Amino acid sequence: MSVSDLRQSYEKNTLLEDTAAASPFEQFSLWFDQALAAQVPEPNAMTLATVNADGQPGARIVLIKGYDERGFVFYTNYESRKGLDLQANPRAALLFFWQPLERQVRIEGRVEHVTAEESDTYYHSRPLGSRIGAWASHQSQPVTRAELEAREQEARARYGEQPPRPPHWGGYRVVPTLFEFWQGRPSRLHDRLRYQPDGRGGWAIDRLSP
Repeated sequence: MSVSDLRQSYEKNTLLEDTAAASPFEQFSLWFDQALAAQVPEPNAMTLATVNADGQPGARIVLIKGYDERGFVFYTNYESRKGLDLQANPRAALLFFWQPLERQVRIEGRVEHVTAEESDTYYHSRPLGSRIGAWASHQSQPVTRAELEAREQEARARYGEQPPRPPHWGGYRVVPTLFEFWQGRPSRLHDRLRYQPDGRGGWAIDRLSP
């Protein structure tokens, strides 16, 4: 079969203005809970897109580790490619794709560091191997497998069972300025609802052409 012949008809759900939540955070929480209930694989996986100082975009999958009305939180090495991108241009886009439900959620916004206390709390909740890995990996830098494994052994020998959080590792929060909820529909007449701040502390909703 040719790649151009691959297609799917989306027919499972609808997204209408009169049933959508007034707050995009409420709508996201509803869809996220439904993704959990449907046992969508890794429903917390999202594409994170950043742009570097030269205008070159980059995208990768990361895991959301918390969200509320302040924004969406993920953790990484501040010296990684995405960390350096965010240092130069502290804005990002997120994309969740829950294929079994035929849904996408797009989020755009500015990016800020979470507090040191938040980063410490999450770091110390991670499995030991992941905490050691944060010391061993000079993320996004060239390395051989032997070098990486040697650094891991060195970190284990140095820090034992209680490694401190590395100063170069912690959390970011994407503070949304735009949401788009996409629900697949037949004949490519998809539902797309966009939420933007209305200037009065709430959110304006409009429908976008598919």
